[in-house]
Amino acid sequence: MSSPRFDLLGVGSPIMDLLAPVPLEFLQHVPGEKGGMVLVDHDQMEAILAHLAQAPAHATGGSAANATFNATRLGLRTSFLGKLGNDELARIYRERFTAVGVDASRFKEGQQANARSLILVTPDADRTMRTHLGAAMTLSPDEISPADFAGVRHAHIEGYLVFNQALADAVLASARTAGCTVSLDLSSFEVVGASRAWLFSQFHKGIDVVFANEDEIRALFEDQTSPYENLTRRLADYGVLAAVKLGKDGAWIAREKEIHRIEPVRVNDVVDTNGAGDAWAAGFLAGYLRDWSLPRCGALASVMGAETVRHMGPLIPDVAWPDVTARLQKI
Repeated sequence: MSSPRFDLLGVGSPIMDLLAPVPLEFLQHVPGEKGGMVLVDHDQMEAILAHLAQAPAHATGGSAANATFNATRLGLRTSFLGKLGNDELARIYRERFTAVGVDASRFKEGQQANARSLILVTPDADRTMRTHLGAAMTLSPDEISPADFAGVRHAHIEGYLVFNQALADAVLASARTAGCTVSLDLSSFEVVGASRAWLFSQFHKGIDVVFANEDEIRALFEDQTSPYENLTRRLADYGVLAAVKLGKDGAWIAREKEIHRIEPVRVNDVVDTNGAGDAWAAGFLAGYLRDWSLPRCGALASVMGAETVRHMGPLIPDVAWPDVTARLQKI
């Protein structure tokens, strides 16, 4: 067999992030709870945007897309599977991914405006996301086949895809048929709450790596009191490599009977937590796909997550990468 052409294929929605710092009281204009991600329609999005004091900044986003972008900068050969729109935002999105080295041949093209997510960042550095999926929402199971995963070693899938379980089923079935290993980021406690039974059924079918944060792992097991170490072990008992991200408190990683506490990289100048979990996953996968030890994978992941929260937006800016690269070389 020939070696894979790509180390990593990200699968999810190519969303253009609209970044807006807001005071806490602004959230009175936003449907749903503070934090997390809620889908909104076009009119709801426009109503929220109308209350902003100034126009938001733009950045390429989407959970799996952020992870893919970061993994590319960490030296992995990557591609991305998702549906772009037919507008200027879609053109800019494709150009930015191509510029950093992501293969763009597996993007699909829709007939609607590109997906966009309004990221409302409050002074506590928390982010409240309201997303209109646009063209990304029109990606159908019939458009997915094992050919999309040909030449790929590992597929990284965002949990938001699970809002359309038929689509998620097609993605996982095609990836498995193509012989890819698979990781799934649970992405949001709302995703978990809407799909717990489906998630457990997929763990039984076989998923190699599962990423969760504090809210997601508690929602998965409907357990608000157990230590995260115990919850990580419970997830690993389903035969997956469990990576539970705890933000400023580090992480737990477990595989079979092996478990590791990953110490955090301390940050005193937090600006925005948007994208930190995706960067953490990218760092972990960059080590995992190089067959590094789990503690070393976790150390790389922690540096990536910590650097991301020091900047507005989901991606580490170009100017910060020389310092990040120097730190990563010491791991």
